[in-house]
Amino acid sequence: MNQIRKMSSKERQHMIINALKETTIPIAGRQFAEQANVSRQVIVQDVSLLKAKGEPIIATSQGYIYQRSSKFKHVIAVKHSPEKVQEELNIIVDHGVTVRDVIIEHAVYGDLTASIMVSNRKEVKQFIKKIKENQAAYLATLTNGIHLHTLEADSMDKIKDACQALQEANILLD
Repeated sequence: MNQIRKMSSKERQHMIINALKETTIPIAGRQFAEQANVSRQVIVQDVSLLKAKGEPIIATSQGYIYQRSSKFKHVIAVKHSPEKVQEELNIIVDHGVTVRDVIIEHAVYGDLTASIMVSNRKEVKQFIKKIKENQAAYLATLTNGIHLHTLEADSMDKIKDACQALQEANILLD
């Protein structure tokens, strides 16, 4: 019986970093696991070790991405019902802006941040689908719809235009 050799931790980490640096598209942990002939949990541990070494890797609902910092960032406060999540995200991404995360202020835990990393309507649709498939609640349901988003774009004008559209949709908090 011919067995496929498992990669060492160092080899896997090198593979993960190189793959993430070569793309802007998220890569699922299971893809790395298949390539390395290990479990997804082993990849999760490798990514944790890479993060501890200072590698700017972000886990999103679509997979892992390597954070590049040559963009403009801005945090906005919004309020809306769960039924308006898709509308909100679509407004933002339609202006060429990425929604990096959602942040809420929890009474017990303080600030809770979850990575979203959506940049286009397809990613928004996948995010919404994943929430529904897992019967997960939106974090904003814990704060009566009030939450923050970190927005990222290649120009501040795009962020300003997205904020104006959110204001017109009565989603942006003043």
